[in-house]
Amino acid sequence: LLGAKVTPVTSGTSTLKDATNEAIRQWVQRVEDTFYVIGSVVGPHPYPTIVRDFQKIIGEETKKQILKAENKLPNAIIACVGGGSNAMGMFYDFIGDESVKLYGVEAAGLGISSGKHAA
Repeated sequence: LLGAKVTPVTSGTSTLKDATNEAIRQWVQRVEDTFYVIGSVVGPHPYPTIVRDFQKIIGEETKKQILKAENKLPNAIIACVGGGSNAMGMFYDFIGDESVKLYGVEAAGLGISSGKHAA
């Protein structure tokens, strides 16, 4: 797609963490022709902050629309926590609202004890 070279991750268990580590390793070794672009809330500063600042629009819009529709804040917000961008985007505008419970959820995969899960 658009001329990108995709390099599969073969180290570790091929999790998001392993993919992120490999992406950073590639970037550091080839800074003259490699760019580090990620949509997850991981990696060195300022990347998590950049992702938050773009993704927080989700929570801002949600808050604005729920207040317009219901004239009150929701009791709870639920978001997927996989790479963190969904949850960061949804939760950020609600962090200071103590009346709103924030729940992060993730797929169980083959179960916690299997080692093949998203936790």
